[in-house]
Amino acid sequence: MNPNNNTQNNKIKVDSYLEMFKKVKDKGEGAFIPFVVAGDPDFETSLQIVKKLVESGADSLEIGFTFSDPVADGPTVQNADIRASNTGMTTKKGFEFIKRVREFTGIPIGLLVYYNLIYKMGIDEFYKNASEVGVNGVLAADLPPEEAQDAVKTARKYGVDPIFIAAQTTSNERLKQIADMCSGFLYVVSVMGVTGARSEVKTSTVELVERMRSHTDIPICVGFGISKPEHVTEVIEAGADGAIVGSALINVIAENLDDYESIKTKIGNSCSNLKEATRN
Repeated sequence: MNPNNNTQNNKIKVDSYLEMFKKVKDKGEGAFIPFVVAGDPDFETSLQIVKKLVESGADSLEIGFTFSDPVADGPTVQNADIRASNTGMTTKKGFEFIKRVREFTGIPIGLLVYYNLIYKMGIDEFYKNASEVGVNGVLAADLPPEEAQDAVKTARKYGVDPIFIAAQTTSNERLKQIADMCSGFLYVVSVMGVTGARSEVKTSTVELVERMRSHTDIPICVGFGISKPEHVTEVIEAGADGAIVGSALINVIAENLDDYESIKTKIGNSCSNLKEATRN
C-alpha cells in the first residue's frame, strides 16, 4: 500500500512530501517539521501533543520510536526514549501510534529510527507496517548508504521514501550517492555531534545548505540544533526547504511533567512561533 493514498481505516488523504513542499513553496514559506518521540510521556498524552502540533501549524511530522541506544541523540531525546519505554512503548505500539495519528491528519509523517528496530522486526515487515499505517518516509539514523540497499529496495517496494542524512563532512561525491538513494527530502545535520538545542546556527551550516543545493534538487531540511525561530528563519533564508525542531519541543515536555495541560499549551505556542519563522 502506498502511503500517498488513503489509509485503510479512515478517509483522510495523506499528502506526499512532494505535495507538501509544493503547497508550502506556493505560499512563499518554508516547511516546519517538529520531532517528538511516540509515547512520551505516555501514549495518550503523546497523541494529544502531536494533535496540538498539527493544529499549531506543523507542515509535516517526524516521529521517533523509542530505542535503548540512540547514538545520534543527546540527553533530551535519550530521556524522551526512556520515558516512552517506561510506559511500555515498542516498535509495534509505535505503528499503532501512527495509525491513531492518521485519524486526524494527512500531513506527511516520517519515522526517525535506528536500524536495529527495522532489522529485528524484519525489513519487509517493518516497511509493510509503515506503509499500511500511512508513514511517508523512514530515516534510520545509523544506517549508512553503503549498507542500505536492502532497506531502500524494500522501502520503495511499499511506497515509502528512504531518507538519509548529510553532514558537514559529507564530500560532494558521497552527497551525489546519497541523493541518488534518497527521496522525500534530504536531512541535513546542522552540527557536528548529537541532537540537542544550540544557541546559534553555525556559518558552516548555511554554507552546507548552499553547497548541497548546488548538487541536488531534492528538498533539503535542516535539523540537529535548530531550536529558535531565528534559527528557522536563517536556514530557510539559506535555501533550505524546511526546518526540523526536536529537542526544544521535547524540553517543554520534560519541564512540565507535573502539568500535562501546560505541555500542550506551551508546545502549541512554540510550534506556532517556529512555523511563523518560516514565513519571514
